[in-house]
Amino acid sequence: MKSGYVDGPWGQIHYRSSGIRGPWVVLFHESPLSSVVWEKVMSHLGDGVRVIAFDTPGYGASNAPAGPDTEIPEYAAVLAAATLDLGVTDPVFCGLHTGASIAIEAARLFGERCPGVVLSGVALYDAEERAEHLANWAPDVEKTMHGDQFSWAVERYRRIWPGLDEEMLHLASLEALRVLPRYHWGYRAAFRHDPAESLAALDVPVLLLDAEFDLLADKDAVALATAKDARLVVLPGLHGQPHLRAPAEYAQHLRTFVDKVAR
Repeated sequence: MKSGYVDGPWGQIHYRSSGIRGPWVVLFHESPLSSVVWEKVMSHLGDGVRVIAFDTPGYGASNAPAGPDTEIPEYAAVLAAATLDLGVTDPVFCGLHTGASIAIEAARLFGERCPGVVLSGVALYDAEERAEHLANWAPDVEKTMHGDQFSWAVERYRRIWPGLDEEMLHLASLEALRVLPRYHWGYRAAFRHDPAESLAALDVPVLLLDAEFDLLADKDAVALATAKDARLVVLPGLHGQPHLRAPAEYAQHLRTFVDKVAR
C-alpha cells in the first residue's frame, strides 16, 4: 500500500493506493474520518484490483475547501478530476455514508466511463429528517484547556457506533479530533444534499452493501426502489461500519461485484 498527493483547486488531495493490475476501484470514506478506514478492505482486495482511496478535502491529510458551505457535487467534481489526473480508467466508485453521496455524484459525472457503483448507507432522508440532522447531529465543538473535546469524541463514538472495539474508538476519535474545527463540514453537506435524483439517473449496476443495523439501513429499501439496477447485500449482525467490522467479507462482495461489471 502506498500514499500520495494529487493537486486540486483547494490544494493537495491525499490518497492511499494498492494493487498492481486489474480493474480500478475508487473509495470514498464517511465524515469526518479519512482513507485510513479502508486499509483493511484494501489489503483483502489483493493485487488483482487497483484501488485509490481518497481523503475527502478537509479531512485526513487533504487540504480543505474554502468554507463550510461546500456542497456534495463540488466535493465529487474535485475528486472525480483527481481520479482522472491519477490515470484511473473505468472506475467502480464505492462510498460509505457521506462517501456514498460523493460516489453517486462522481459516477454521474463519469457517465459511461463508470461501470458500476457500490454504496453503503445512502442518505435518502426526507425533508424533516434533513432539518433535524442539520440542527442536531454535528454541533460546533470547541477546544478547551480542560480537554472537553477529547471526552466529546470518545462519548460520541461510543454512542453512535454500538459495540465498537478499542481500535475503532481510537481511530475514529483521533480522526475527528484531527479536523475538529471543520469535522461537521462533510456531515452538513450530506444533510443538505438529496442524492435521490442522481441515484435514479445512474445507468449502471448498483450494489448496496450494508450492515444490518447501520444508521442508514432503513434507507436501503428506498435506494433499491430509486436506482434503475440495484441489488442489496446485508452483512448480518453488524451495527454499522462494515468496512471496519468485517473487512474480509466486505472486500469479497466488493471484488465479486467489480469482477462482474468491470470492462
